[in-house]
Amino acid sequence: QVQLVESGGGLVQPGGSLRLSCAASGSIFSIYAMGWYRQAPGKQRELVAHITSGGSTNYPDSVKGRFTISRDNAKNTAYLQMNSLKPEDTAVYYCNAVGSGSYWGQGTQVTVSS
Repeated sequence: QVQLVESGGGLVQPGGSLRLSCAASGSIFSIYAMGWYRQAPGKQRELVAHITSGGSTNYPDSVKGRFTISRDNAKNTAYLQMNSLKPEDTAVYYCNAVGSGSYWGQGTQVTVSS
């Protein structure tokens, strides 16, 4: 089992930045990929960033150039740096880890509003 705890969400003005953190514990040796997803009210959960154990990253066009995913293996933590935030980025952001299974954090709210 893997446990994930997100932090770093909050309220930010359009054009601002936030950094989300995802701390992993438990059977972390089994993790080979991590990702960040988001879900806005009335919408499906969507992928916003993905990183493999080898460091390869992937982003949808909607966040490419603005969001950056990274991981610190020594701290068992993944990060999502979000710059140039827009109101449409408002959502609950979830961390996901894939290993022996697929694991999810509890989510952290990000609100972009003036």
